[in-house]
Amino acid sequence: MKPEQIAQYWDEYAAEYDQEPDHGLLDSDTRAAWKDLLRMWLPPHPSDIVDLACGTGTLSALAAELGHRVRAFDLSREMVRRAQAKTAHFGAAVEVRQADVSSPPLEPHSVDGVLARHILWTLPDPEAALATWAAAVRPGGRLVLVEGRWTSVGVDSIDDPDRMPWSGGVRSADLRAAVERVAGDVHVVQLTDPVLWGRAIEDERYLLAATVPAR
Repeated sequence: MKPEQIAQYWDEYAAEYDQEPDHGLLDSDTRAAWKDLLRMWLPPHPSDIVDLACGTGTLSALAAELGHRVRAFDLSREMVRRAQAKTAHFGAAVEVRQADVSSPPLEPHSVDGVLARHILWTLPDPEAALATWAAAVRPGGRLVLVEGRWTSVGVDSIDDPDRMPWSGGVRSADLRAAVERVAGDVHVVQLTDPVLWGRAIEDERYLLAATVPAR
């Protein structure tokens, strides 16, 4: 699938995006749970954070509320427009731009943390993207990835070789192995609490955090 086709899909979905409990975080308990998660795993002091595939900017807003300076990117122009509106009150503390998150416009060692949620499954070369993201992080900074392996997609379609390599998500063990090639001190936390998703879940959903070592 071409980037413009992917962007069009998300442009068309943008108006409905925040209706998902874990996207819009409209429930106060769900929002608080995600904010606590970011507080625990993003750098503990105000830092330069990049939010990749930011969607409508909900996690960017939470990171800014925690005192971080946020640059956010999304391939979808409509998602970017909505994220800019959602985070406008933070002023210069949040910048939202349209970009391909496989190779975002980031200089090497220019950020303290990379935050990405549920995006690796859409990328044609997710391991190359991970290497690019890690290269943008300063030594001692963090990769914070929220991912999963979704049985709801359907067993047949998940393992279809004609789809993206990690279509349907990626198991935590597989993502750990990939991240260990570009970072260290990897931690995986299974995200089983229904409050995070607005419902009980049966598939694997998790947060992986890793520290980028000095090069």
